[in-house]
Amino acid sequence: MSLQQPADQLIPELAPAQQKMFVAGGAAAAVSVIGLFLNPAQFFQSYLMAYLFVLGASLGCLGLGMIHQLSGGAWGVVTRRLIGASSRILPVLTVLFIPILLGRHYLFEWTHADVVAHDEVLQHKQLYLNTPFFILRAVVYFAVWNALVYFLNRWSLEQDRTPDPRIARRMQALSGAGLLAYAITVTFASFDWLMSLDPHWFSTIYGVLLLGGQGLTALAMLIVALVWLSRRAPLDAIVVPGHFHDLGNLMLAFVLLWAYFCYSQYLIIFSANLPEEITWYLHRLHTSWKFIALVLVLFHFAVPFLLLLSRKVKRTPDLILKIALAILAARLIDLYWLIAPQFHQDGLVIHWLDITLPVALCAGWLGCFVWQLRGRAILPVHDPQFEQALGRIASAG
Repeated sequence: MSLQQPADQLIPELAPAQQKMFVAGGAAAAVSVIGLFLNPAQFFQSYLMAYLFVLGASLGCLGLGMIHQLSGGAWGVVTRRLIGASSRILPVLTVLFIPILLGRHYLFEWTHADVVAHDEVLQHKQLYLNTPFFILRAVVYFAVWNALVYFLNRWSLEQDRTPDPRIARRMQALSGAGLLAYAITVTFASFDWLMSLDPHWFSTIYGVLLLGGQGLTALAMLIVALVWLSRRAPLDAIVVPGHFHDLGNLMLAFVLLWAYFCYSQYLIIFSANLPEEITWYLHRLHTSWKFIALVLVLFHFAVPFLLLLSRKVKRTPDLILKIALAILAARLIDLYWLIAPQFHQDGLVIHWLDITLPVALCAGWLGCFVWQLRGRAILPVHDPQFEQALGRIASAG
């Protein structure tokens, strides 16, 4: 058995899993289309939440892949193919952004000329918040992300064929500039697609809040996928508890980062107590939406933080798998908390589209992920860090 064989040949369970995901996603999408005709406003609100969740998984993996190129580490070797497969879904996600453009009038009040004409604040922001510039910025974001994905994956495939050290240096050089481009574009995308849902409100820390969430989503997804693969040959003899320990430490760091960013934003806005800023929190913390905030405090921060302090938990695949799944659920709830209260300010509302659309996009994303994973070798055997990863296996006996 050669590790340079396509994953499809080594792990026959991948093809049936892909088919099941596409069937489930197609069924949920068909049901969701009914909601588009019954309640188009709710459809686009739920779609935005589900879309940003799956987009965050792919973009987070792109960011983690560039971090690994610069820092190294055994954790990145065993997840390199998972990171690449996730990032290569970005062309599909680029197309799936079109419904948001088509439904922009249901999402963004600044797209309505009559509203802008009677709102002095929106008139001052019209130079930035206008439809042509909004579309142009989106084109730039996706162009940057897809270019990074294209070159990093192209060179990674080239590295599979030859151990030429110049390939690794090219990927490192691109990753250095790419991380900066990634941070800037995601920051402005968060302003455009989330913060401008309430164009009177603003937060200077909003961009890094979304960046931290994307990294956490990606890490949780990588852990779930790696646990599944580590129970099957050949990765059952390669992935060891030390790899999960590294990923657990990274996940703990991102849990802390997310909590720090959220608390910093809240503390700064609460201390200033300005009407144009504090109102964003008032209808989230003084209505039934506060129960969602409590869920996030407990299950997006407190519980994962306490559990991930344990070395045993991080080195036990079954335990860290449960934490990763819980964090993925918390990430979706967090996006729901950022989006839904803007449209339902009187209190908590859960629509059936808030369930079917995430199922549709997540199942479709997973199907694409397995499809991309099947076509390449399961491990990057010519990666400069490959011997370090093998050293983890040797030290584990």
